[in-house]
Formats: sequence, structure tokens, C-alpha cells
Amino acid sequence: MNIKELIDRHYHELSKTQKKVAAQVLDYPRQVALKSAQELGAEIGASETTVIRFCYSLKLAGYTELQKMIREQLLNQESSLSSYRQSKVELQDKPHFMMQVMEQDRNMIEETMREIRETDYDMAIEQLSKAKKVYILGMRSSSAAASWLSYAVGLVRSDVRSIRPEVEDVVQTISEMGKEDVLVVISFHRYLREPIQIAHLAKKQGIFILGITDSHLAPIHSAADVLFPIHSPDKSTLDATTSLFSFMNAIVAGLIVKEKEAFEKRQANYRAVESDFLFTEGTEKL
Repeated sequence: MNIKELIDRHYHELSKTQKKVAAQVLDYPRQVALKSAQELGAEIGASETTVIRFCYSLKLAGYTELQKMIREQLLNQESSLSSYRQSKVELQDKPHFMMQVMEQDRNMIEETMREIRETDYDMAIEQLSKAKKVYILGMRSSSAAASWLSYAVGLVRSDVRSIRPEVEDVVQTISEMGKEDVLVVISFHRYLREPIQIAHLAKKQGIFILGITDSHLAPIHSAADVLFPIHSPDKSTLDATTSLFSFMNAIVAGLIVKEKEAFEKRQANYRAVESDFLFTEGTEKL
């Protein structure tokens, strides 16, 4: 387990000041690897004792073990794509390759389930249910997930809009947002600045922001009212895909259950539209 995964696992057990230590560790690992606990604490306005207690909260023996972990990770640091490739190459000589890959996916879904709090999930469903409008934003590696979520939530309720900065005036879109709306931002490593900036501008409009990312301390956390960390080893966006779509499916399922009558009415109206000409007929079963 790397330091990012360790922090995510114990994040909710950390005090407010210890979370500042965690942010410093993730943002400036090279500096932490070289500085003493006292120097690290002084940089963020915390005591040496707080830094050491942070290490204990991660179930480490102390600050020395934390530095050892960071140094080992820096020596072996690779791109997320390289990490993804390596994790699959390690399986190539084992039997049932497909099953091994899918077993890794299942393990990552289980890790995500452990890291997400039910109270946060319930809050998200409540906000998405009562929102006047729902906006969904994801760019580059997150664009496919944002597109799917926009489509799926749009099946359950009306007024769902996918924000596409490349083809629309985002400032105009933000100006139309209100306190009764919800913005869902999907942001994974490497974190693009634009979605984070849009989230902060929307925050000034009073909109409720739901963040889906790969760490409690990912940049979107500073704007999000509720944050969902999707388990992602070594910041591999590809490896996070299965857990991400599983969680988004849980969001859609939660909305359908909460808005059961409205969903059934919406589907009845959909089926009432004469649209057979849009589809090809399937082969009849023999």
C-alpha cells in the first residue's frame, strides 16, 4: 500500500490539523522526505507532536517510517500508464488472465466501498433528487464518465446538463446556476485546472458541489461540499474506471429508488412517444 492509499484509508480518523499534514505530504513528498518532523510542522503551523501523531494515525511506527515509505515511492515513481501496464504484465504468466484482471477490479471496488461513507452517499442522493438543475462536468480522461452519468441521471429526472467547455460559454452557464442546483465534478489525476476553476466559480453562486475523484485531498476537495474518493492505486485512471462506473451506477440506482413514482411516470411518457422508426427490429427467436 502506498502513502496515498494509506491516507485515504484513515482520512476520516484525522484531526483538522493532521489533514493539513496529509495535504503537505501528498503535495510535497520530496520536501517531506528531507525535512524533520519539526520543520514539516513549522511549515504548516503545526507542532512536531501533531506530525508524529499523524504518523501514528496511519498505523506507522513514527515519522522515520513515513519518510522511508515516501523515499521508496519516489525511487520507484512511474507514470500511471506505466503502473497500469506493470500491474497487468505481472499477471501474464498466471492462468486465467481475464479472471485475474477482473479480480483486481473487484478488489478495487471493495476498497472504494470501504472508503465512501454512507452518510455522504445519502446526502448526495438527497441533493440530486431535490435539485432544480443538475450540471455534470468531466474533461479528458473523465469526459466519458461525465457523459455516461449525464445520460443515466437524465433517464431518472429532468433538467440534467453536461457542461462542455470546448463548445459553450462556461461563464454564461455558471451565471445561470443557482442555490437550488447541483454541480457534479469528476476529476482524476492528472488533475486539469479548468474543472477546478469552474467548480470554484460555481461555488460563489451558492451551488452544491459533489466531487468524484481519486483522493480525499485531490484539488477538487477545496470546492466540494461532499467528496467521493474512488480507489485508484498509483493514481491509475484506467484502474479506477471499474470502481468509478460502479459507484456512478449506485448513484443512479439511489435516485431511481428515491424518485420511484417520478421515474415510472417519466418512463411512461417516454414509451408513449412513437419512436419505432428510430430502431431496427431484432431477429425473432426461433
